[in-house]
Amino acid sequence: MKTRLQRNIDPYWLPHPPCSGAFRHWLVEEGSLTRRLQACCKHFTVRNVRQSWARPLPDEAALLGLRPGTAAWVREVWLHDGDVPLVFARSILPRSSMRGAWRKLGSLGSRPLGEALFADARVMRRPLAYRKLRPGHPVLKNVARNKALWARRSVFVRAGHAILVTEAFLPEVLAL
Repeated sequence: MKTRLQRNIDPYWLPHPPCSGAFRHWLVEEGSLTRRLQACCKHFTVRNVRQSWARPLPDEAALLGLRPGTAAWVREVWLHDGDVPLVFARSILPRSSMRGAWRKLGSLGSRPLGEALFADARVMRRPLAYRKLRPGHPVLKNVARNKALWARRSVFVRAGHAILVTEAFLPEVLAL
């Protein structure tokens, strides 16, 4: 029998990328997406969309072991090459993580989260999950696009504290 939290996990996130096309090599990259983009971009920048306490989506809360309706720190950013948006990223930090291992992540500003995650050998990444997000999906509410976007997400854990990171890839990333 599934627990209430397990029932809230979105079954459309898959353990393998269902696509075999151009986005696949971006989706399956297990290293730092930040480093890869910095290596490919002439002018890599992070632009904030939102950083505030908010309620995660039910499946996000379930992945992090949070009760539905519990507030968490939500950070949404665009990863750009100059003026060209490439990736929309959303991270969810439970309140307990903000007090613990990830306490400095609430003040990242326009610094990339990937630098903090991949610079610490104590951080463990759980397996990636993949999905094509349709227009109107709640993760994309701050993304003014009328086309579906391939996305991936995973949970990073350090000292028992978790953070969920979701990354949605725009077609412009394929030009890199």
